Amino acid sequence: MSHPFLSLLADAAPAAGAAPSAFNPTPIVYMLCIFAIFYFLAIRPQSQRQKQQDAMIKAIKTGDKVITASGIHGLVSNVKDTTVIVKIADNVKIEMEKSSIGSVKRDDAETASAS
Repeated sequence: MSHPFLSLLADAAPAAGAAPSAFNPTPIVYMLCIFAIFYFLAIRPQSQRQKQQDAMIKAIKTGDKVITASGIHGLVSNVKDTTVIVKIADNVKIEMEKSSIGSVKRDDAETASAS
């Protein structure tokens, strides 16, 4: 008497003369393509933006007009190691981290002479 499970195992076993299946690189190629697309659309632009932000923060000097990440407009009155003092109104100065500076607005005369 033959058991039905044994017949399933016999059907699933490869034939004695059959060659083993060859390595299929297609899934690995797809994964590499997806990673490359993800790198060029997400990782690389963000790292370039971070480098630009770091260069901008290092170049901040007294007299620059800045906009903070929270939207406060002001004039840099003093630059320290990790902080800047920003004048936002008459007799109103705030000290903030350099990393909280969102953008620097240079005068048109400075940008024209730098070109």
